[in-house]
Amino acid sequence: MVATDRVAELLTDAYQLHAAALQQLEAGDTRDAAEKAWCATKRATDALILARSGEEPERSSITTRELRRLALQDQAIEGLKPGYYTRQNVLHGECFYLGLCEPLEDTERQIRETVNYIRDVQALAAAP
Repeated sequence: MVATDRVAELLTDAYQLHAAALQQLEAGDTRDAAEKAWCATKRATDALILARSGEEPERSSITTRELRRLALQDQAIEGLKPGYYTRQNVLHGECFYLGLCEPLEDTERQIRETVNYIRDVQALAAAP
């Protein structure tokens, strides 16, 4: 499989995970919705890294390292870092793992706005 096919698969998966996050949110399960939104963020970021480097990260720590590396080369990718880190820390770490999802309005907004992050990544993955 060529990398472009895998990039498309990862982005599709990211969109599907975000849709599942919205379903969980509507069902009242903010904690699970937060984790799905984080997973969508990570999958999208993996797609960008694959598109730019030819290598798909195997672990979250590699995803984070490679995002930082790519950001040094491209100011547009630097702009992704706040959204990535917020989702990693708040949605994944605080809400999902620790159960600290308050204030709910902010957590729910971050979950919903994850689609914007995915769209931004998709545009950057398509750029030369």
